[in-house]
Amino acid sequence: MSISIPRGTQDILPGEVEKWQLIEAKARELCEKYQYKEIRTPIFEHTDLFSRGVGDSTDIVQKEMYTFEDRGKRSLTLRPEGTAAVVRSYVEKKMFGLPNQPVKLYYMGPMFRYERPQAGRFRQFVQFGIEALGSNDPAIDAEVISLAMNLYKEMGLKKLKLIINSLGDKESRNAHREALVNHFKPRIGEFCHDCQNRLEKNPLRILDCKVDREHELMRIAPSILEFLNDYSKNYFEKLQKYLTQLDIPFEVDANLVRGLDYYNHTAFEIMSDSEGFGAITTLCGGGRYNGLAEEIGGPETPGIGFALSIERFIAALNAEGIELEINESIDCYLAALGEEAKDYTVVLLQELRRAGFSAERDYLDRKIKGQFKAADRLKAKFVAVLGDEELKNNKINVKNMSSGEQVEIDLATFIKQFKELQE
Repeated sequence: MSISIPRGTQDILPGEVEKWQLIEAKARELCEKYQYKEIRTPIFEHTDLFSRGVGDSTDIVQKEMYTFEDRGKRSLTLRPEGTAAVVRSYVEKKMFGLPNQPVKLYYMGPMFRYERPQAGRFRQFVQFGIEALGSNDPAIDAEVISLAMNLYKEMGLKKLKLIINSLGDKESRNAHREALVNHFKPRIGEFCHDCQNRLEKNPLRILDCKVDREHELMRIAPSILEFLNDYSKNYFEKLQKYLTQLDIPFEVDANLVRGLDYYNHTAFEIMSDSEGFGAITTLCGGGRYNGLAEEIGGPETPGIGFALSIERFIAALNAEGIELEINESIDCYLAALGEEAKDYTVVLLQELRRAGFSAERDYLDRKIKGQFKAADRLKAKFVAVLGDEELKNNKINVKNMSSGEQVEIDLATFIKQFKELQE
C-alpha cells in the first residue's frame, strides 16, 4: 500500500529548498541589522493560550486549530500563529525585566491551520515573524513595517502595496464597536451565520467577512477613523509621518481588519500587485497588540509585530519572474580509475571538504565516462582524476571544466595547489 502526503502539506525538494534558504538567510541578516534576536517556541502549546490570546471568536480558534488531548488529558494545540507563543514566553521568562528594552524577537518555523488548501495556502505552512515588546512609540511601528518591506525589496520584489489602518485604543474601539452593532443589528439576519455570531462578540470582524463583502451595509459601515480619540488620531498621524520620512509609500484603508482579536492601533498588510498572482494577494500582515501580555497573565506590555508566509513569498517571486541566484555547482569532483585509487579518494574527498570545498566522488562504480557525466550534472568546476598509476607516482590530474585546461599536481600538496587554482 502506498502512502501519500497529507492534504494541505508539501515536500520541498532540492532545487526548490535553496530558494527557502536564501529567503531565510536574508531574513536573519536583516534581523541582525535591526537588532531582533531569534526565539524558538514549541510547535504545540496549551489550547488556552490561543483561545485567550488569539480570541475565541476568530476563525482560527473556532474552525482551524489542530487540537488534541495528550495522555495526561491535557488539551494541546499545534501553533496556528507565532505571536501568542512569543508573548507567552516573554511573560513566563520575565523578559520585561531585561535591561535592554524594548525586547525585539524574531521566529521562523511551521504553523498549522485546518483550512481549505488552495494556491499559496497550506495546512502546514512556514512563517517568519518579528515581535517588538515594551514600547508605545509609533516609530517602532514604522521600523517593523520597514523591516518587512526591506526584506521583500532586497529579494527583488517591486510590485508591492502597503495598506495601513488604525484600530484605535480601547476607548476608540468601544465607541466604534457600539456604532457597528447599531449599524448591523437591524439587518443581521441577512448576513452569514459567522457574522451573526460576531455581532455581539466582535462586530469589527464582520467587516472582514468574505461571504457578505458585497452587502450594501458593508459599503456604508461606520469607519473606525471616525471614532479615533485624540491620542489614537495623533498616534496614527505620527506613524504616517515616519513612513513618509522612510520613503515607504502606503495607502490608508479604513476597512482593513486583521483576523485576530488582539490587534489595536496600527494594523497593516503588504500585498502583491503583480498580475496573475492570484485571488489572495496578502503577503504579510501585522499590527500592534497592546493588552495581549495582560490577557495571558503578564504585566501591561505594549507590542507590535508581523508575520509573513514563506510559501506566499516564493509565489510572489514567481509571479514577478524573479529568479534567485542559487549556487548549484560544486568545487571539485573526484574521478577514480582502479580499486586503489577509489579507496584513496575516500580520504582525499574528506580532505577537500575539511579545507572548505564542496566536493563529491563516484559511489556507483561508474566508468570514467559516467563519472565525467556525473560531474557535469553536478556542475563541477574542476574534475580531479586519479588512477592507480598516478597514485603510485603520487600525482593527480586536475581539469578545469570551464576552460578545458588540465594540470598535473603532486598528491602531497594537492589541497594547497587546488586552493591556488581557485584564485
